[in-house]
Amino acid sequence: MDHMEAAGAHNGWPRLRVADWTETRDTVHMWAQIVGKIRMAHAPMLNHWWQVTLYVTPRGLATSRIPYGRGAFDIEFDFCDHRLHIPSSDGTAASIVLEAKSVAEFHAEVFEALHRLGINASIRGIPNEVDPAIPFAADDRHASYDPGAVRLFWRQLVQADRVLNEFRSYFSGKASPVHFFWGSMDLAYARFSGRATSTQPGGAPNCPDWVMAEAYSHEMSSCGFWPGGGDEGAFYAYSFPEQAGYAEYVSEADGAVYSKADKLYLLPYENVRSAPDPDGTLSRFLHSTYEAAAETGHWDRAGLEIDPDRWRQHRHHRQPPEQTFGETSR
Repeated sequence: MDHMEAAGAHNGWPRLRVADWTETRDTVHMWAQIVGKIRMAHAPMLNHWWQVTLYVTPRGLATSRIPYGRGAFDIEFDFCDHRLHIPSSDGTAASIVLEAKSVAEFHAEVFEALHRLGINASIRGIPNEVDPAIPFAADDRHASYDPGAVRLFWRQLVQADRVLNEFRSYFSGKASPVHFFWGSMDLAYARFSGRATSTQPGGAPNCPDWVMAEAYSHEMSSCGFWPGGGDEGAFYAYSFPEQAGYAEYVSEADGAVYSKADKLYLLPYENVRSAPDPDGTLSRFLHSTYEAAAETGHWDRAGLEIDPDRWRQHRHHRQPPEQTFGETSR
């Protein structure tokens, strides 16, 4: 994987062809579902299933704090040292090696590690949003792990997460974190108009319609990154429910296209990576697709949008050292 590691290193956006790591991707996808389901089993319910996701970290993907009894634990995929870490608030910790192994073996090792820490966890041991859905404990089909490819994927996520969070700063209304959904294996961010919707989607493989009803209970403009949909993956954006005019709203100048079959906009990752200004290219896509949703859906843009640089003049005005924010605000 050394040749892929070097590709794109000059601007921080690595090159990773989907075809070069499909088997590893599908294995890691199942591993992420196991870890995500453990978080789901213990975390209190949040709207739109926000309590089940993973988050990009400086070393990989993690659950964040999972409550357990009067304490807590978390689980992190470390894609630098290629280990799965499980620290607990009682001071103990466990880890397992990330290497070529079946989903069944990974599943057994994770639950053995939890047992050593005194953590009793039970999950529905069948993956969601994939077909066929092989039970984790019986899945010997997915058993690939290319450490170089996984690390490149994590670096893709770091770049996408960074720009998506910058985009998030322009919105003051209800919005999700930038988080990784293990069902569909995508890094996602959603903004909400504030209005409920009676239209509910369905049809995701091995995922009950009531799950999707919770996910799409309110009008939204969603975007993210998915390791598919293009030679090197793709950024996507969609509006739910989609309004008339949305599909024709966004310019194709940077290579963004609207997929009628999937009802979303796609911008190939390679278009962003190879652009003179990758951040600017992605930002244009994010802002323009949101504008398409907000304009065609008649959102209250004035009440929902905000300038992230609104305090710039104060930040650049040097305060005397003895003054605190509390003192200057009285």
